[in-house]
Amino acid sequence: MIMRKYLAEAIGTFALVFCGTGAIIINQQSGGAITHMGIAITFGLIVTAMIYTLGDISGAHLNPAVTIAFWVAKEFPLKEILPYVISQATGAFIASLTLKYLFPTNDPLGSTLPSGSPMQSFILEFILSFLLMFVILHVAKGSKEQGMFAGLAIGFVVLLEAMFAGPICGASMNPIRSLAPAIVSGHLEHLWIYLTAPVLGASIAVFFWTALKPKTK
Repeated sequence: MIMRKYLAEAIGTFALVFCGTGAIIINQQSGGAITHMGIAITFGLIVTAMIYTLGDISGAHLNPAVTIAFWVAKEFPLKEILPYVISQATGAFIASLTLKYLFPTNDPLGSTLPSGSPMQSFILEFILSFLLMFVILHVAKGSKEQGMFAGLAIGFVVLLEAMFAGPICGASMNPIRSLAPAIVSGHLEHLWIYLTAPVLGASIAVFFWTALKPKTK
């Protein structure tokens, strides 16, 4: 049972990185055939699909920032964080290595790199991750009716944020989605932004979610 959760996280994160960063790479290789909007839609759709496919098995975190934020919210055990992150990293790195094999001439491999100043991208990633986790907590931990639409709500937020902020900061919102292509491609510049801002933003969202929860007697 426990291994099923870890395998689900690995497969789900593989799908996210393979499809999402794959869309970026293929867009570059094809001279823009997919378009920026197409890339955003790809990220949103794969997240939605994986939530509905794997949500009942592992929760479909697919993101260390989400896993850590669930722990901050006291909705996830501390002892499970490392196994989940290792599983997510395994899936992400296999995806990036596969894309490297398929597209050996592509230099960035879908790495997230700021187009403006590092601080601009840090603040954007912080806010994007805050909003994403804020939605995740409300739809995943709300009523049963909300839970039925959790995949759509979360996928639409990913799509929306990737669509408007992607050209500036890459709209990663996910440390492992940025770490894997960065290491495989060798583009480690500004990686600190994408390792810290999503975790901070997602964790801060927990406190606002807590403040808005109905008080229980």
